[in-house]
Amino acid sequence: MRAILFSSLALFVLVTTLPARAADAPPEIPLWPNGAPGEHGDLGPERDTTKPNEDTVGKRVIRLGNVTKPTLAVYRPAPDKDTGCAVIVCPGGGYNILAMDLEGTEVCDWLNSLGVTGILLKYRVPARKGGERYAAPLQDAQRALGFARQHAAEWKIDPKRLGILGFSAGGHLSATASNNYEKRTYDSVDDADAVSCRPDFTVLIYPAYLTPEKNRAKLSPEINVTANTPPAFIVQTQDDGVGVENSLVYATALQAAKVPVELHIFPRGGHGYGLRPSENPVSTWPKLAGEWLRTQGWFAPAGAK
Repeated sequence: MRAILFSSLALFVLVTTLPARAADAPPEIPLWPNGAPGEHGDLGPERDTTKPNEDTVGKRVIRLGNVTKPTLAVYRPAPDKDTGCAVIVCPGGGYNILAMDLEGTEVCDWLNSLGVTGILLKYRVPARKGGERYAAPLQDAQRALGFARQHAAEWKIDPKRLGILGFSAGGHLSATASNNYEKRTYDSVDDADAVSCRPDFTVLIYPAYLTPEKNRAKLSPEINVTANTPPAFIVQTQDDGVGVENSLVYATALQAAKVPVELHIFPRGGHGYGLRPSENPVSTWPKLAGEWLRTQGWFAPAGAK
């Protein structure tokens, strides 16, 4: 395990150079052919819940709520930069809303700048009553991974280089999907559910809920790390209100299972910054993540020079 503590004031300003996506956003692809399992249409219309005076992160944040119809949106890189690698992107929002631009579309644009296809997962929120808060989102994530592999040729991606990336609650969802892939948590609906839903790699940015609130020294029970858990890149700060233990404990479990992991702990930066730049050194994380993807070989098929 490589743990690095950064104290320099270097700032990797990336977001300001990324192209705008509002005009050319890809179409949303329904994830479930006949509706998501257990949905009754009783939450009201899907909508941006952000209030006029709500906290911003440099600029306004879209907080999408009442998601009952999960979708995928495939953001493709320029053909001359395309590596064939792809990543399912899971925005955060406490399993209550989805930060769709801050931790979604902006992330897909960044991935495109690396030559990676970003597949934005709009999963179900808020948490449904009567079950675990991650239950419906995990169904959506498992379905998304199999669906993406089924469409790999059409989307021009390598099904053996498909990762998952999540922020905050989306980080918990990504870690949960990375450790619950042997069996779907829903009844199969078509051939996409016969395809593997194991991510090839995992990127966790300020993940939440990986440890129980009452015992920060152990993993949450739904996260069962084994030797077959995908390798991971993890970032968090010591002053993160959800607890840096989330990253430390998960990285320690990966180390014990001999799963490759790169962990970056920064002294400050808080929570919920996405890729938007600040004076905090944690803003360098996109550069570090891109280098990890490159050096771990995810930009090139096995055996390629």
